[in-house]
Amino acid sequence: MNLKKIKRAIISVSDKSNLREILPTLKKFKIEIISSGGTFKRIRNMKYNCIEISNYTKFSEMLDGRVKTLHPKIHAGILNIRKKKLHKKELKKQNIPEIDLVIVDLYPFEKQLDKKSNKLIEYIDIGGPALLRSAAKNFNDVTVLSNIQDYSQLAREINNHNGSTTIKFRKLMSSKAFGLTAYYDSVISNWLNHQLNIKFPSKKTVHGKLIKKLRYGENPHQESSLYLTNSDLNLEKIHGKELSYNNYNDIYSSLSILNTFKKGEGTVIIKHANPCGVSAEKNQIESFNRALACDPISAFGGIVTINSIITKKLAIELNKIFLEVIVARGFKKDALKILKKKKNIRLINCEKYISENKKHYLFLDNVFLSQDSDNRLLGNKIKIVTKKKPSTSQLISLKFAFNICKFVKSNAIVLANGKSTIGIGAGQSSRIDSCKIAVEKLLKFLPEKIKNSVAASDAFFPFPDGIEELANAGVEAIIQPGGSINDEKIIKAANDSGLIMAFTGIRHFKH
Repeated sequence: MNLKKIKRAIISVSDKSNLREILPTLKKFKIEIISSGGTFKRIRNMKYNCIEISNYTKFSEMLDGRVKTLHPKIHAGILNIRKKKLHKKELKKQNIPEIDLVIVDLYPFEKQLDKKSNKLIEYIDIGGPALLRSAAKNFNDVTVLSNIQDYSQLAREINNHNGSTTIKFRKLMSSKAFGLTAYYDSVISNWLNHQLNIKFPSKKTVHGKLIKKLRYGENPHQESSLYLTNSDLNLEKIHGKELSYNNYNDIYSSLSILNTFKKGEGTVIIKHANPCGVSAEKNQIESFNRALACDPISAFGGIVTINSIITKKLAIELNKIFLEVIVARGFKKDALKILKKKKNIRLINCEKYISENKKHYLFLDNVFLSQDSDNRLLGNKIKIVTKKKPSTSQLISLKFAFNICKFVKSNAIVLANGKSTIGIGAGQSSRIDSCKIAVEKLLKFLPEKIKNSVAASDAFFPFPDGIEELANAGVEAIIQPGGSINDEKIIKAANDSGLIMAFTGIRHFKH
């Protein structure tokens, strides 16, 4: 077990709320406490004995508190190897006692970052990480605590081993301490990179805080967890069982689409991270019904995201089909009463959600890819390349379809009528197959919507066959990036079929 007795501790924490969980145990085993600043005052106010660091080191705090614990008497007391005779001799010569326990958290830099504090620099902790790293390095002899949630565990450990800790416990706490300092430094590094507009620094650390371990991953044999890269998830589960890996994947896929709509407008239905029905109509009921009509079969067991507060009337409609998750900007009380009748459905309030999706990472074995997120908007950069020109309503529909195309797995074809999808072909190896799937869904579920229908493609058409497939179905206008060596043939095929075609110059691959 390699037990190590604790005789002396140093405590310096920003969050002092949990000190009562550990101080009685330290007193019980007559463990001497060294502390500084506000922590020292709090411990004394709680009627526990404590030595102030400046009295312990005989060196006053300086530089407005920037230098407090950075002293040889502190770090030598922590870092000495107890079994090493030379270390014992040096400590004795300098009259430096051993420090066996370090309880430290760090200045709340991340919270101040969220608050956009103008004193952010002063929340970059120096002494705290140094103490944690010293203690964590010497885990064979020293116990380190970096999280107030571990105080009760430390108290149990000390009580169970008569004032000592085991090597297993010390290693675990060491791992947590190094995890905290790595996370902390990465937040600061990423903040500075952002300040300097450095997108791809030579060393990159992606930080995350464990929120919860999920039941399983994409499949039951895969373990998974949810990590947070900022201070708040901003999603509130208000009903239903715990969310799964796939639920979260689908929720964020739907929110990425929703964020391109005007607030209060639109419905997104997601299945396996692909939209199977989308509508940007203003009327809540009409928007949901149009999104559902695009592919009601795929919507079964999917996720519905509503860009507004769900009313009683919509709740009644939603309860008519089986859904895994309903996400909304809020829920009326009478709507909640209706929706909660289904025990297994998850209800999520996304009212506070704000997208910060600026970077996209893909982990591949021992490498990862980094790129900007595909947040580019189409705007008015559209070139009409056919003889026939679109009407205002067709142009609105084309822009809508091209926007949705961005969120569909490649090769992607989106058919739309007005501001609602009527057929989606996703994730095929060839574009003609995506065209066929989109048309097949259109003819199966919404054949009456062929008139005034438009199509969008996430990348150029390499051959005229895709154009011909869409024209034969009755599509009247197509929007695509253009840029193929066969563009002239494509344009000719569109003209021959009496189609309208627009080029955007923007590709939206999503692999």
